Amino acid sequence: MNSSIAHAELIATYRKAQAEAAHKFGLIKTVAAKGPKAIQMAVETAEKAAKRRDAYAKKLAALKVDIKD
Repeated sequence: MNSSIAHAELIATYRKAQAEAAHKFGLIKTVAAKGPKAIQMAVETAEKAAKRRDAYAKKLAALKVDIKD
């Protein structure tokens, strides 16, 4: 596989993970009225999404690929 294609795929995966993390953090506000257990579950889910996003960002940084938003 061409390295530029691999980089493009990794960037696309990072951007998807970034959008997912933002969405999950937005859900925290949505479930706030449902109680502390719902909030805790939303926070945990958002943290997992953020970890995935950060893992992809770290891989891109190791490849010296600049991801500008």
